[in-house]
Amino acid sequence: MSNSPTALTELQWYAVQTLSNQEAKVKRYLDKFIDIEEMGEYVEEVLMPTETVTEVKNGKKYTKERKLYPGYVFIQMRLYDENDKVHQKPWYFVRGVQGIIGFIGGDRPTPLKPEEMTRIKDQVSAAEGIEKPKVEYEVGEEVKINDGPFLNLTGRIDEIDPERGKLKVSVSIFGRFTPVELEYWQVERAEES
Repeated sequence: MSNSPTALTELQWYAVQTLSNQEAKVKRYLDKFIDIEEMGEYVEEVLMPTETVTEVKNGKKYTKERKLYPGYVFIQMRLYDENDKVHQKPWYFVRGVQGIIGFIGGDRPTPLKPEEMTRIKDQVSAAEGIEKPKVEYEVGEEVKINDGPFLNLTGRIDEIDPERGKLKVSVSIFGRFTPVELEYWQVERAEES
């Protein structure tokens, strides 16, 4: 068996499973140590797809990142020929990162199909610059208003405008139903009685 490395495979995307809530830590580590460990020739990009979500707690609006694929990061990298067990430095580099469980495919990582990665990247692009409510609502659903002049009133959702993050809610004011436009984060699901 020869000790010389076989030709590198082409750049491909691989899904790597991580421990729960370790995705960001794994991504930071990989991004930092690609240069230090001289892995730039093998690892091109590390992706942890997220979206921005908002919610209101105690009258305050909070914004945070939510993972689109909890428990996974995606790595665009080159691997040596799978038959050359001696020269699998990129595989061992990624596999040895604390917080990583392993590649999808185990000891023989299975690359994602190009259309799968295109779909994932499209999701990331669609989520950029958009704040999404943590909770999705439906027309006809009862909600409690938790912000603004109609605080603590309940109403029924008549229209949903997801692009603007707005809801049109019918609220009973002085015995009449009045439509009120609210942002997603200004309401919460009414408690079932």
